[in-house]
Amino acid sequence: MDKKTILIVDDEINVCKSIERAIQNDEYEVRRALSGEEALDKIKENPCNLVIADLMMPGIGGIDLLKLLKTNFSEINVIMVTGYPTIKTAVQAIKIGAFDYIAKPFTPEQLRSVVARCFKSEEKIEKKPPLTNMPPGVYYIIGHTWVRPEEKNKGRVGVVHDFLKTVGRIINLQLPKENDTVIQGEMCAKIKDDAGFNYGIWSPATGKVFEVNDELKKDFSLLKQSPYQDGWLFRCALTDFEQDKESLLLSK
Repeated sequence: MDKKTILIVDDEINVCKSIERAIQNDEYEVRRALSGEEALDKIKENPCNLVIADLMMPGIGGIDLLKLLKTNFSEINVIMVTGYPTIKTAVQAIKIGAFDYIAKPFTPEQLRSVVARCFKSEEKIEKKPPLTNMPPGVYYIIGHTWVRPEEKNKGRVGVVHDFLKTVGRIINLQLPKENDTVIQGEMCAKIKDDAGFNYGIWSPATGKVFEVNDELKKDFSLLKQSPYQDGWLFRCALTDFEQDKESLLLSK
């Protein structure tokens, strides 16, 4: 089996080494670049399957690198590494074409889960292109979560089908509690599958949770069987949706 090649891009060598230690295994060949410029040179010489890049770097930063890769090497997936002050930018990166982002501080397990889901998504596309069955009128973060506006500035939140296709049989689901505040781009739920991977679910909007889907807590399979209907996660009072919409796409 051919190894998947991963290029880590960060201007701090210790961060590169830390990410490399977290993801290194027999299935991956891991390389490093200390700048966006060096990353582009290395990719031109020797293409890779996945780039894990820091969002904030001098010179060619993470967003500029992402745009260049999507223009010139569209087959390469990109995972952005971000700090919480730049979460909004990370959500925009998904809109531009990043596969995912991971927010600092993160654990090695969280990083491995994102990388594994990325390569599983490639396998799903190779075997059978995913069907687009998202209903109209839904705002969403590509490949992640959706929010459907309701009356009186309320919204219903769930997970898009493309995300769920890369997850195994769900064995645990952590949802927010009523009265919890969720923030766009930050973790609002967690999924664990039978392969032992834990996936963070990013909230598509900011608001205060007032209802959680109790039926989903009784039957995790609803999440995959009916992601836009019975498998919704929670409802919340939207507090800044006009601004949140700028980072979302609208299904038609």
